Amino acid sequence: MTPEERISALGFTLPAAAQPVGSYLNCVRSGNLLHISGGLPIAGEESYKGKVPSECSLEDAQKAARLAVLTRLAVVKAEMGSLNAVKKIVSLSGYVNAEPDFTAHPQVINGASDLLVEVFGEAGKHSRAAVGVSSLPLGVSVEISLVVEVL
Repeated sequence: MTPEERISALGFTLPAAAQPVGSYLNCVRSGNLLHISGGLPIAGEESYKGKVPSECSLEDAQKAARLAVLTRLAVVKAEMGSLNAVKKIVSLSGYVNAEPDFTAHPQVINGASDLLVEVFGEAGKHSRAAVGVSSLPLGVSVEISLVVEVL
């Protein structure tokens, strides 16, 4: 089963890659590494906004992390033509729009990490940072960036 088929079998849809809205690129390739810019949990009508956990529950923040990583995989597909080109998810950086006393950042970002392992198996296991921040663009709950090794 291809990564895209696994995404579908898990009940998710890979969105179209959004175009950058500033002076940056969605993806920069250096050798066999793709450095994927931060992505937000917004796809079509679906979005997750607000501070975790007061305005966005832990469970919804995990869904936000999944959606944000799907938007990053859409960038990989746009760059490479297929997710079959993914050799390894190298690194994930996850940012949580958190209340000052919230400390469950890793559990939020597990939403993204777990999905990557479900889609890519061992190749989806990665190094990671999960940090809380005082705000994120457009008031979203989570932002995710990736480094991906490709064939």
